Amino acid sequence: MNMYYNIYGGNKVKAVILAGGFGTRISEESYLKPKPMIEIGGSPILWHIMKYYSHYGVNEFIICCGYKGYVIKEYFADYYLHRSDVTFDFTSDNNVAIHNNAAEPWKVTLIDTGLETQTGGRIKRVKPYVGNEAFMLTYGDGLSNVDLNALLGQHKLLKTTVTLTAVQPSGRYGVVDLNEDKTLITGFREKSKEDTNWINAGFMVMEPEVFNYLDDDACILERTPMESLAKENKLGVYKHYGFWQCMDTIRDKSLLEGLLKNNDAPWRVWL
Repeated sequence: MNMYYNIYGGNKVKAVILAGGFGTRISEESYLKPKPMIEIGGSPILWHIMKYYSHYGVNEFIICCGYKGYVIKEYFADYYLHRSDVTFDFTSDNNVAIHNNAAEPWKVTLIDTGLETQTGGRIKRVKPYVGNEAFMLTYGDGLSNVDLNALLGQHKLLKTTVTLTAVQPSGRYGVVDLNEDKTLITGFREKSKEDTNWINAGFMVMEPEVFNYLDDDACILERTPMESLAKENKLGVYKHYGFWQCMDTIRDKSLLEGLLKNNDAPWRVWL
């Protein structure tokens, strides 16, 4: 197992996961549950994210709940029932026996960060639970095989307030090549990563100083806070050239399901 510790000393790094959005672009399922609880291969995508962090020794999580947050709370309240075989003995005082206990070495704190709260506001609300140490942060709908050790090393080297992982996602549509005066199509090809810009993939490292850039519940992390950090040269980047996939739509969910079914899921490193 790959393990790392807080870059400033003894305690292990905590991971904050944003899990409170409405998930409107995948409303076929999100009308019943928050998007991080939509299942991939029979388990919530949130579980896959946590298993990935846990592979690197990150076992303390702070989950920012919002829309239908009770679904996330109920999942962890009944975690043993979800992950184990169970016998209900109604002939003996309704005894419950749990078999093949699939317990994780996790400490999970679930915080109601508000229904309409934006990303920056949600992070602001968990400040008391983070403490005065660097922490990880990611979105509850994206999977990757990013090297968390390398990410943390980059953050330590840059000494920035925030370091985020950037990727070049593959395009969904083909590209047409044009002639010099842009009047004729000269060919068709698949859109490559080189045709796209770098985007924020989550999987961030943050210093407690970031809370100084966050205001109220209307604060959007990716707007004023990050723009201010960038202007002050306090926003670092770790470029990830491997796998990354966000689950925005049913098509994305099907893609991830297919990778699992074919035993070709790059993020499933814990097996």
